[in-house]
Amino acid sequence: MSGQKRLHSMTLVFFMMVSVNAFAAGGAKLLHMDVDLGNEASLQRGAKTFVNYCLSCHAAAYMRYNRMGTDLGISDDVLKSNFMFGTDKVGETMTVAMTDADSLQFFGVSPPDLSVIARARGADWLYSYFKTFYVDENRPFGVNNLTFKDVGMPHVLWELQGMQRLAHRESEDGVHHSPTYADLELITPGTQTEKEYDRTVRDLVNFLVYVGEPIKLKRGKIGVWVILYLFVFLIIAYMLKKEYWRDVH
Repeated sequence: MSGQKRLHSMTLVFFMMVSVNAFAAGGAKLLHMDVDLGNEASLQRGAKTFVNYCLSCHAAAYMRYNRMGTDLGISDDVLKSNFMFGTDKVGETMTVAMTDADSLQFFGVSPPDLSVIARARGADWLYSYFKTFYVDENRPFGVNNLTFKDVGMPHVLWELQGMQRLAHRESEDGVHHSPTYADLELITPGTQTEKEYDRTVRDLVNFLVYVGEPIKLKRGKIGVWVILYLFVFLIIAYMLKKEYWRDVH
């Protein structure tokens, strides 16, 4: 492939990625959240939300309970009593009891495994997704999503957030505009305040980011020791170099 063709292909891929990000939320810019994998309490709360609201349909088959417990500071006893509802073996992976045949019958599609969903979609997309469900009586489950149009799942966190509606506003010149996140209005309060629900979603996304790449928790610490080792080695190598070349000069 010539250099010009290669540049053209790279440019095309770039604009395709920009287009996906631009229209991923119905033309609206994704909401942003800062991932904090150093916040162990947040990861623990996110794990609790995941097993209580997501794990009944969505598996995380690449994560084992005992690995999660070790990384997040959760003992085996607490895992068994608060996180493990489908097995009593801490070495088991986070799978679901529902079969593909059952899921097809209930939902018309098999719910995807969420092990690497954060790597595939990104933290901002997930954060926006969990916050932008709204009432849509034309959908099978009565809800739609501003981030994922015509979503095929119910709003499982509705009891916490409440229910929102999508307001249809017109601009000053009377022209109808594409809906944005600002058009969502809470019509039925949930058990959590807006601030509390925001923290719940951030914790859940934090946990999903961790599940997608658990080694991130240790990689930063390992990196510090590697850099320290290289710095010490640099000093020793420099001293050896001076000693070796001393007689030459």
